[in-house]
Amino acid sequence: MKTLLPLAAVALLAGAPAALAQSDDTDAVGPTVTEDKVDTQTFVATVPNANEFEIQSSKLAEERSASEDVKAFAGQMIKDHTKAGDDFKAAMSQGQTTASITPAGPGLQPKEQQMLGELKSASGKDFDAKYIKMQTDAHRDAVALFSTYAKSGDDPALKEFAKKVLPVLKMHEKHAKDLAVAHQG
Repeated sequence: MKTLLPLAAVALLAGAPAALAQSDDTDAVGPTVTEDKVDTQTFVATVPNANEFEIQSSKLAEERSASEDVKAFAGQMIKDHTKAGDDFKAAMSQGQTTASITPAGPGLQPKEQQMLGELKSASGKDFDAKYIKMQTDAHRDAVALFSTYAKSGDDPALKEFAKKVLPVLKMHEKHAKDLAVAHQG
């Protein structure tokens, strides 16, 4: 039995599943992927925007968080996701099936803009809680997306990119979960 996941739930879009769960506005569901296959178009459409959200939300966390461990995590997110963005561009230029596929343009998609807005309106412990939750959700989904594409993707260069980035995403997911525990209550 194949479980279909909406693009928003598989994306690196930090907190997208949480945003969907809190809203009845579920008409924003894009292409679907199965648990054992992610098509190249979905992967290419997801990665750049999600990376941009990670960077922008983490820059905000560096500025607004009062917690040194959250600021340190945010700094690592900026560094690692900037590198991932550069590596993605390199993989795209080497890709065999990417000639007809164009990543989404610069900027954030509406859901990402909404989540960034939620962060901008938060402060103190509420900010940290929202940021940590978004990062935890985003990295859980990113690990699923990247591990699936690394196994089943049809573009060799992008598969290698996914394999290369996957351990970093797993480390981010663990770190975000550790932060969630440290900031409870």
